[in-house]
Amino acid sequence: MDRTTLIVATTVILLVAFALGWFARWLMTRLSPLENRNMDEVDRLAQALHEAEEIRNAAIVYGEERERELMGQLAQTDAELRAVMEALGESRAEVEAMQAEIERLQR
Repeated sequence: MDRTTLIVATTVILLVAFALGWFARWLMTRLSPLENRNMDEVDRLAQALHEAEEIRNAAIVYGEERERELMGQLAQTDAELRAVMEALGESRAEVEAMQAEIERLQR
């Protein structure tokens, strides 16, 4: 066996050993149960997620209620605006009628 063949064979053997070691470590990690501190962390994260979802749901409900309230106020303001515009139109017509009457009386 010459030097190049020996280097290639050694490289292949080391590469296969590394791949087998890496695969064995990955397999052991997947098959071993979670440690207690990892479970505590998972429980803490699940609780935080649950609280965040509750806060989000409360914010959505508050937003919807506020939107309904503001839409009601907008409708009321719109109705008041229409009433004021009608009254303004009537007042303008009355002023024009009075001005015409004053002009007629001045002649």
